[in-house]
Amino acid sequence: MMDIASWALNTATQRGATYCDVRIVDDRIRALMTKNGKVAHASDSETLGVGIRVIANGAWGFDSTDNLSRESVEATAARAVEIAKASATVKNQELHLAPEKPAVADWTTPHKVDPFATSLQQNLDLLMKVDEELRRVEGITLAEVNVNFRRYEQWFYSTEGSDIHQTRFVTGAGFDVYSFAGTEIQKRSYPNSFGGQYQNKGYELIGELDLPGNARRIAEEAVALHKADQCPQGNFNIVLDSSQLGLQIHESIGHPIELDRVLGYEANFAGTSFLTTDKLRKLKYGSDIVNVVADATQHHGPGLGTFAFDDEGVPAQSTPIISNGEFTGYLTSRETAHAIGDNRSNGTMRAEGWNRIPIIRMTNISITPGEKPLTFDQLISGTDDGIFMQTNRSWSIDDKRYNFQFGCEIAWEIKGGKLGRMLKNPSYSGITTEFWNSMDAICSRDQWTLWGTPNCGKAQPMQTMGTGHGASPARFRNIRVGSAFRGN
Repeated sequence: MMDIASWALNTATQRGATYCDVRIVDDRIRALMTKNGKVAHASDSETLGVGIRVIANGAWGFDSTDNLSRESVEATAARAVEIAKASATVKNQELHLAPEKPAVADWTTPHKVDPFATSLQQNLDLLMKVDEELRRVEGITLAEVNVNFRRYEQWFYSTEGSDIHQTRFVTGAGFDVYSFAGTEIQKRSYPNSFGGQYQNKGYELIGELDLPGNARRIAEEAVALHKADQCPQGNFNIVLDSSQLGLQIHESIGHPIELDRVLGYEANFAGTSFLTTDKLRKLKYGSDIVNVVADATQHHGPGLGTFAFDDEGVPAQSTPIISNGEFTGYLTSRETAHAIGDNRSNGTMRAEGWNRIPIIRMTNISITPGEKPLTFDQLISGTDDGIFMQTNRSWSIDDKRYNFQFGCEIAWEIKGGKLGRMLKNPSYSGITTEFWNSMDAICSRDQWTLWGTPNCGKAQPMQTMGTGHGASPARFRNIRVGSAFRGN
């Protein structure tokens, strides 16, 4: 790999580049799904290629190839320089690249079992077992079960002297179950919607999730929802489970703190941000108990935003985003750090693969659990009246990430500090800063889960990236409930 990188680095320098980095990526993915006792999808693919990023005449250029011959790599590096020089003719501002010490490192995701050491038959046997258990419940119309594995191995070299080898293992699994009755469809998912739970782990995650052991309970809830009362409309105190709160963090905190959105560099796929730079350290983002960090370090946990170095060779860091309710930080790159007065990137640049240029992406954007012991049962018992909502079903947020509405799969009424009747089609809506300022309780560390979102989309051409979101169940006061429901 060093030889391949040297061909690119030398060519780029000889052609006039003042900076060059090279990412060689070997990416293997296995994805399996069953539907109602049949294999619906099965793939095991692998790609190998190189992406070359350069600065020439004060502008960026990028090109990539899956032909790793010397001739091809040198030609790709030369094209990257040509693109940079062409871009320089229309640039409207100077490029500032924050300094970073070169690193030499070799890091691998901590894992017990390489997921690719398991056989396809072993994986399919598990899916069929879960599928069979789901469809034992009368009233189930459709059962979908999936497992997904990824091994992402990358070699990073730069003209500054970095030589970084990283291998990330990702394991994910979950199931969805649907019940059709009359004109109504009810859905339940486990352990989360949108594919289940994903973490930077080996196959051991599959055992931790216990998909077969939870199948019947979740299927029975899907059927029971048909007879449940419609969730009421109005203003209520609501309690969100940790997975729903994780998605709330993703959409109303994670995306708006991406500094490239704020600066207008990236607006193609999902808009910009209400968090303009004049709000830094001046905006009351949430109540005093709201503390959020962007943490890519291994200490934070096996999140999909965990790594040793980002795709600019910047070490993983933990950055305070909201501190006691005050907005205190953005996600930055070496190019954008200067825009907020920082002299260093906080290490959030990542690319989907070898044929995409790195952009600012969420790492693990997590809310800190409460310092005082508070279990879920205690949170409910301390809520006289309200609604407990669980598992996201739908979401919508404007292109500045300010006005939102979310629908959940299931809810329970809270009366007198106890969970009561099941409710169907729950939804809630609000304004980002008003919502986070209404949070008045959050469970402690023993209730905290680091959830994985494997399918976050950004940019054009779109890049799909995995992010992590740690959260404990939390309570919010006087929230608008029911506005997202449209009936059947």
